[in-house]
Amino acid sequence: MNKNSKIYVAGHKGLVGSALVRVLNRQGFSNVIGRTRKELDLTNQSEVNQFFEAERPEYVFLAAAKVGGIHANDTYPAEFIFSNLQIQNNIIDATYRYEGKKLCFLGSSCIYPKFAKQPMDEGQLLDGKLEPTNEPYAVAKIAGIVMCQSYNRQYGTEFFSVMPTNLYGPGDNYHPQNSHVLPALLRRFHEAKVNNLSEVVIWGTGNPLREFLFSDDMARACVFLMQNYNEFRETRGGEHVNVGSGIEVSIRELAETLKDVVGYQGKLTFDLTKPDGTPRKLLDVSKLHRMGWKHEVELREGIKLAYDDFLLNGGVER
Repeated sequence: MNKNSKIYVAGHKGLVGSALVRVLNRQGFSNVIGRTRKELDLTNQSEVNQFFEAERPEYVFLAAAKVGGIHANDTYPAEFIFSNLQIQNNIIDATYRYEGKKLCFLGSSCIYPKFAKQPMDEGQLLDGKLEPTNEPYAVAKIAGIVMCQSYNRQYGTEFFSVMPTNLYGPGDNYHPQNSHVLPALLRRFHEAKVNNLSEVVIWGTGNPLREFLFSDDMARACVFLMQNYNEFRETRGGEHVNVGSGIEVSIRELAETLKDVVGYQGKLTFDLTKPDGTPRKLLDVSKLHRMGWKHEVELREGIKLAYDDFLLNGGVER
């Protein structure tokens, strides 16, 4: 990419998409475009093709998706697989048809088998059964990876896929039922602080280990790979790339950090009658590290930035 290249960020209002816009602007890219849902329905192939024909973006970051936590995935499985397949099929195909130079498709670490060996490397894709609660979403993302590989093999395109770990940051989803663990806990600690609650109850033992990555770090990785990834003719169309911090923390450690950053003075209580979920979920990011990229924002700093944004834009009072 050069500084004047036309760059389309699909999903530019979302967690990763907004981070991509920030990072691209900071790095001096002056021709970044996006469309809101009201302006462009990405599930409508005709609308997507009309947009690509008119705008002819050279580089595409496919960060648009229907996303949510375990509850949302388990409640709306048909919507998750149908909407995500529509969005990615339309954008990947349009990028090819209207001669885009390169595309970055954002997937999810849930593509890996439920009982994948830890840490999870790229070679474990399709090597076992998926976690049932988010299988429809995972299958859609796997289809996106294979679609990029297939277009590379048949049409000579340069489409690649990145698989992020658990992301958080400015513009996150703080819905009490449909959000992921870090933003959900952040909101609960804030509300407990505001309402002077004596305790915050957390499911399970607090022992499961999770990895987290700040959204702007994810965006920086995507821009880095857009400029450096070149494996399109290898391993049947190119292998996807894991993106993470490579650092894991327990849910207990996460909760204690959130409690401290938010300034909540009550106690933590762990409900041992509730399930823990997967004991460990860590990406192997050695491939990305070998390419020369590592994360910059550590967890505590990232949580502080996320909380500041939550207070500013989340419709809450200090």
